[in-house]
Amino acid sequence: MKITQIAKIKGSQDGAIFNNFLFRFATRGECNVYDVNELQSSNDVTVANPVDSFLLDKRDLIVPHSNAVCFGTEYYVEGDEFPLLYSNIYNNYAKEEDPLVGVCCVYRVQRDSDNKFTTTLVQIIKVGFVNDYELWRSSIEPADVRPYGNFTIDTETNKLYAFTMRDAAKMTRYFEFDLPKLSGGIFDEKYGVNVVTLTVDDITDRFDVEYHHFIQGACCHKGKIYSVEGFTNNEKNPPALRIIDTKAKKQEFFLRFEDLGMSIEAEMIDFKDDVCYYSDVTGNFYILEF
Repeated sequence: MKITQIAKIKGSQDGAIFNNFLFRFATRGECNVYDVNELQSSNDVTVANPVDSFLLDKRDLIVPHSNAVCFGTEYYVEGDEFPLLYSNIYNNYAKEEDPLVGVCCVYRVQRDSDNKFTTTLVQIIKVGFVNDYELWRSSIEPADVRPYGNFTIDTETNKLYAFTMRDAAKMTRYFEFDLPKLSGGIFDEKYGVNVVTLTVDDITDRFDVEYHHFIQGACCHKGKIYSVEGFTNNEKNPPALRIIDTKAKKQEFFLRFEDLGMSIEAEMIDFKDDVCYYSDVTGNFYILEF
């Protein structure tokens, strides 16, 4: 295992890479866009300038945390530059009656000739059984610390994975679904888009693996989910990386970043081609070689 810092960007949550652009999200819908090729060749630890910055559509209404972000395979319309972007709620800062547990927002991303980016909320996907203590939650008392769940997509198989920490059972449970089509769902007047509710009958597979300590960013590459976790200098919940084989349904790799001399909260992980990029909460940007 080798890790090499190649740049410094603004600190934030998860991010996703497509068409040489890194979309790095902060809490509450803020995003900075970087040119990955420029970051890879910079060898500079000063904070890089983003190509552009923008706010996710309807962020005041739905308040996404963007703990996990990824691009899918479907395009809003033929000819769009970017496929649909998926970003989860994870922590509803709006403090509304509905905490939006197990909810993922779907956006159309557009770029104009001046490299200015905009997004449009086009769909919401939610897990419909988040109150099921046999499936999603692990027990009534004590309550799971973060039952919101993370999401990632296998773009090779068009599968959506939702996974959640089950604190009482000390395990993490993965659910596999067919990635909903943009045309699916029922229109919701509050959000102005269709809402797809994933039911128990929609589960195409499920499995349990080792407990993830406070899940952060995630991505899927060649049938394996790369999930980072943990907090800065936290002995009980150290920053770490897990690789989950979705076909074998087991954890195949675990790394404590502290073993590499790194103790800062893990946040973002994604691939461009076969190169794995990782960043912590402060914006240190690395290449991981396995």
